[in-house]
Amino acid sequence: MFESLSERLNSVFRKLKGHGKLNEQNIKEGLREVRMALLEADVHYKVARDFIESVRQRAIGQEVMESLTPAQQVIKIVHEELTALMGGVNPGLDLKGQPSAIMLVGLQGSGKTTTAAKLARFIKENKNRRPYLVPADIYRPAAIEQLEKLGNHIGVPVYIPDPQMSPIDICTNAMAKARTDGYDIVILDTAGRLHINEALMEELRKIKDRIYPSEILLVADAMTGQDAVNVAQTFNEWLNIDGVILTKMEGDARGGAALSIKAVTGTPIKFIGVGEKIDALELFHPDRVASRILGMGDILSLVEKVQATIDEKKARELEKKIRKDSFTLEDFRDQLRQIRKIGTLEQILGMMPGMGKIKGLKNLRPDEKELVKIEAIINSMTPKERQNYVIINGSRRKRIAKGSGTTVQDVNRLLKNYSQALKIIKKLNKGGMWGLGRRGSIPYV
Repeated sequence: MFESLSERLNSVFRKLKGHGKLNEQNIKEGLREVRMALLEADVHYKVARDFIESVRQRAIGQEVMESLTPAQQVIKIVHEELTALMGGVNPGLDLKGQPSAIMLVGLQGSGKTTTAAKLARFIKENKNRRPYLVPADIYRPAAIEQLEKLGNHIGVPVYIPDPQMSPIDICTNAMAKARTDGYDIVILDTAGRLHINEALMEELRKIKDRIYPSEILLVADAMTGQDAVNVAQTFNEWLNIDGVILTKMEGDARGGAALSIKAVTGTPIKFIGVGEKIDALELFHPDRVASRILGMGDILSLVEKVQATIDEKKARELEKKIRKDSFTLEDFRDQLRQIRKIGTLEQILGMMPGMGKIKGLKNLRPDEKELVKIEAIINSMTPKERQNYVIINGSRRKRIAKGSGTTVQDVNRLLKNYSQALKIIKKLNKGGMWGLGRRGSIPYV
């Protein structure tokens, strides 16, 4: 996410830091490079122009020229202006009404149906509400079946319409059923087209006029760049949308759509999709995204992910085991599972401050297959072997390798790494160096 833009901006800032004291010429040259970086990231040219002008006016003022660390002040200004560019703060969802209706709109292929399920799961888990999914796309083959399957997966009920019903009647009847059955959030998965046309917009406008949704959210593919911005602008003109959900953000190295949508349409980005998994939907926080773009990491989001994922009771139990030197391979496997719930290793590293600036890290792509392999090896062991790895002799290693679909060398490597980890734990215990037990800390993963 934003990888190429981050690299370009950090290159500019390194040059500025090399000057020590800055003058107007230094700043002008730096901002010219920032502008080129934004345009290469597919940021709308008017947005890039206005952004640079805002930064320039502040950068040649007293807060920079009279600062002891002028380059750092420029970075601070760029961070603040990036945050403002993307909307400043996340306005959240307006869930008025009983039930509240959230209408998802967008072009075909943007990921509306999957996003509908992700949003339902998010609301169920984080808002303590009772969502109800409604498939209002009668044109795309298997759209209704897809939503029904996703609903079953996350434990959210799905309205099953009569095949002869129109999308407007489907939405009307689903709202009535939700009211009767006590569901307080109705998520309408409307139809899309391969391109914007009048028939699509008229149908969506009729649904809006009948249902009066509390939120109309456009689902747009971030990887389409300025096309996503143009789509947002058109949908906003027709429907007066309340927000945008940008999908496929994890694959967008440029980030032009995320940086342009709010400035061009006046409509905030409320959520981003960051993967295919059903829990890969995040609130869009402009300040945190700005930090990630500038290589400052996003430690707040990482902490929130850890707190939402880690079982506090299990963490306490693990702490006791570590203190008693009884950290087994079974505990090791459980910790790997916890880490994988938080996200991919690449996503976790991306949230850590300064990681993007470490030389050579760009080419280091953590291999998720290795984690799968390690778990398979541990699963192939007997309970006794997981509790006491020293009993794993040559014949046991062959059996474990065969059972896990790996090699004896893979098994040997895991056991060697595990034994080294145990030695480190013992040293830390002897030295009294564990800072465990603080609520909200992240020592357990």
